[in-house]
Amino acid sequence: MTKNLKQDTKEFMDHKKRYSDYNTYLRELFGQRIQKISVDAGLTCPNRDGVLSKKGCIYCNSKGSGSGLAAKGMSIKDQIEAGKIGAIKKYKAKKFLAYFQSYSNTYTSVDHMQQMYDEALSCEGMAGMSIGTRPDCIDVQKLDLIQSYVQKYLVWLEYGLQSVHEKSLERINRGHTFEDFLKAVGLTVGRGIHICTHVILGLPGEDRQMMLETARILADLPIDGIKLHLLYVIKDTLLDELYLKGEYSPMAQEDYVQTVCDFIEYLPERIIIQRITGDPHVDELRAPEWAGRYRQTFNMIQQTFEKRNSYQGIRYKKSTAKDSPPAD
Repeated sequence: MTKNLKQDTKEFMDHKKRYSDYNTYLRELFGQRIQKISVDAGLTCPNRDGVLSKKGCIYCNSKGSGSGLAAKGMSIKDQIEAGKIGAIKKYKAKKFLAYFQSYSNTYTSVDHMQQMYDEALSCEGMAGMSIGTRPDCIDVQKLDLIQSYVQKYLVWLEYGLQSVHEKSLERINRGHTFEDFLKAVGLTVGRGIHICTHVILGLPGEDRQMMLETARILADLPIDGIKLHLLYVIKDTLLDELYLKGEYSPMAQEDYVQTVCDFIEYLPERIIIQRITGDPHVDELRAPEWAGRYRQTFNMIQQTFEKRNSYQGIRYKKSTAKDSPPAD
């Protein structure tokens, strides 16, 4: 390591963590703790309702990665108020973000979207919202609505991509392409809406180099945040069937930790790392067992950055190549 790089590392560590984490970003933005509260709006997904398929992505269960509270008749406002109780008790939070998490939260009419978002933001103490969706479930009219909130609220739009590799998207039955994602990002930029991209590590058929290719390509796109997720096996999913037949093996914990650190090293500091691993419900988790030990994995990632004396962006180099998916 050169003297200049050592100095750069020291200066980075004097005022920053090893990567640009989400909680620090929110605290710097608002001057206080901001807590996300997950919301289940009772929507579905074109990859489940028959428009694209009825199977869904191979890793997704019937709850669509959500709580299932809407199906139990719990309103958006009631979900937020219930979530605030725990957030206030545990974190002393006074400001909150509504996180529309389950399924695809722009997969409905513009009028219904407005009802959903207005109901959430009408709750006391709301600083903004994050909207999880698919890149093929957005259009100009929907973005116009979402943009209408940015003057008063922090607004993040979270696009589930998972990988830049087309063969990987086909294997997981994602139902959209990398080109769909690029189009969605192109429609979203310049509106004051913050863009977060979801990426899954450990997809069937992907090695570490393919995962890092996803990092290198996303690094040069106009996105503001990334969520990293381990592909763990949830019971009663298509992936569960593959796992039980011996046709899929999840990543080992150490491999995941090393890959996460590699991935973040390729991202510029401006990209906020909103998540570095998942936190599955233990009663739904089939494998790997270590996926249920969130804090341990989190600590291992921090320790690996320390051992490497490394940080986000240390391997980032802006590409001069045209943004396009790599050849599979």
